[in-house]
Amino acid sequence: MKTVKVYGPGCARCEATEKMMKEAASKLGVEVEVEKVTDAKSIAMAGVMSTPGLSVDGKLVHAGGLPDAGKRDGGLTA
Repeated sequence: MKTVKVYGPGCARCEATEKMMKEAASKLGVEVEVEKVTDAKSIAMAGVMSTPGLSVDGKLVHAGGLPDAGKRDGGLTA
């Protein structure tokens, strides 16, 4: 099981990023646990300077805007 964290204040882009990750995981057959991180201090400590941010198994794989639609696995297969 992969651990996915979505970093952001809960904006529409953050919600869309979470949905994209869940859809990608389902399509790839990868089991994920998704955690939303909304605390500004925790977001900064994770190294996210622009939200939404996304980490998979502790590795920051995206920050700022929606992830690229062409790379929807979001680091799940790495």
